[in-house]
Amino acid sequence: MKKILFIFSILCSSLSLAQMITSNLQKKMLALGETDQLIIRIKYLNGQKVSAARENELLPFHFEEIKDSIGVSEDSYERKIEFAVFEEGKFTIPELEFKVGDEIHRTPAYEIEVVNTATKEDVINDIMSNKEVDLEMADYWELYKFYILAALAVIALIIAIIIILKYGRRPKSSPKITTNLTLKELDVLKKKKYIENGDFRSFYVELIDISRRFITTQYHLPAEVLLTDDLIDAMKQNNTISPESEKIVEEVFLRGDLVKFAKTFPDETTMQKDFSDIKTVVEKSAKDIEFENLRKDV
Repeated sequence: MKKILFIFSILCSSLSLAQMITSNLQKKMLALGETDQLIIRIKYLNGQKVSAARENELLPFHFEEIKDSIGVSEDSYERKIEFAVFEEGKFTIPELEFKVGDEIHRTPAYEIEVVNTATKEDVINDIMSNKEVDLEMADYWELYKFYILAALAVIALIIAIIIILKYGRRPKSSPKITTNLTLKELDVLKKKKYIENGDFRSFYVELIDISRRFITTQYHLPAEVLLTDDLIDAMKQNNTISPESEKIVEEVFLRGDLVKFAKTFPDETTMQKDFSDIKTVVEKSAKDIEFENLRKDV
């Protein structure tokens, strides 16, 4: 009997020392712009370090973080996030990863419904009655001068575009110019040392933005407005981009999406490789376009 009690006490003490993560969402239905709060707690740390996404970067982009506070002691970790959503619909807070020592802990996913509480039947009453006012030419000019000036500016712009299209000449080296400009942007990104500082989210956001602008200009694809999956399909239908470049862009963009939503934490080696691969795609693009032009001529 004593042995059983001894074994039972050892099991209880080991369980009490095991790390435990809990999370609590204050509300699962919100009005537009209404604030909500998510609280994550980790107990029994025993001095171990907790690693997670940086402040104000834990939740997906639909959630506007208002306040992100972290409290840490030797034995516990607490994170309180106040947020709001400014779009109607159903949104999901995915499983959030927290690394304690060498172990990964995850919170449960939450679904939030956001509704617009305003209705068409709401009556808006004027504070004062409307009054009729006689207007003169000067008054009409003050009222409509910006519209007139804007119309003249649009007409001038249309004339300028027609002149450029009719008489202007596109530079023969435009693909090389785009390549050189993009390489300069990549050099600027490299100097920010996001990779060395472990700021993987900022690194992938800027790397993908640069890549999207490059694809839009160099290959005339609407990369800046397409979702990642749609852009990948569009690239596969474009004969100018080489299969090797398509594969690189697909891998980097998909990894970047996972990083944005805090679903993966890439290491320095992965980030260095992605940067080098995108740079290679940019450097090879001018030759790909020249080869495609020669193939069309043949």
